[in-house]
Amino acid sequence: MFGSDVLLAMGLSFVLTYLLGSLNFAVIVSRLLYHDDVRNYGSGNAGMTNMLRTYGKKAAFLTGLGDFFKGTASVLIARTIIGSLGVELPFDGGWVGAIGVLLGHLFPIFFHFKGGKGILAACGAILLMNPDLFVVLFIGFVPIAFITRIVSVLGASAYPILVYIKCRLIGRPPLLDVTFALICVALILYMHRENIKRLLNGTEKKIGRPGK
Repeated sequence: MFGSDVLLAMGLSFVLTYLLGSLNFAVIVSRLLYHDDVRNYGSGNAGMTNMLRTYGKKAAFLTGLGDFFKGTASVLIARTIIGSLGVELPFDGGWVGAIGVLLGHLFPIFFHFKGGKGILAACGAILLMNPDLFVVLFIGFVPIAFITRIVSVLGASAYPILVYIKCRLIGRPPLLDVTFALICVALILYMHRENIKRLLNGTEKKIGRPGK
């Protein structure tokens, strides 16, 4: 059983990282620079791809930068809080921040729970959680996105497998790490369910191509 100190550390970490995740930069950038809401256009998604299709490269870059680094910041926040309270967990406390920021990004409390799809926020968290796996995913799947000009969810699907392999190689029990990775991936795949359908049907829009 988790004691009150553990629950306090995990709860505080989750709440703060959820609130940080709720700062959706697609909505913020579109409102500040264009006095508009990107969710009114294209796919209706508050993410970098829809920003690129709707407003162009500058808006997409600012959005991607903000969403990525709030992912890294959330892992740091969770680890710092849990460590400063002297709590020892049977897993990396950064997972609390990763799940918190992802849920905040997908369902932002500040923007009526209608946010993005989580790829960049998750990538930012992965960079700190598993920098070696981040490099593998970057090398393996970013070229696919540039070549096909389609945002692929293959990298997300491969992440739990890579986490399992890493845990086995370093001699760490993989159950908790893989479970947390599966939770994150399940959220991302759920948010991409329509994209997956269009990919299977061959009707998915390419990156940079304006939506209807």
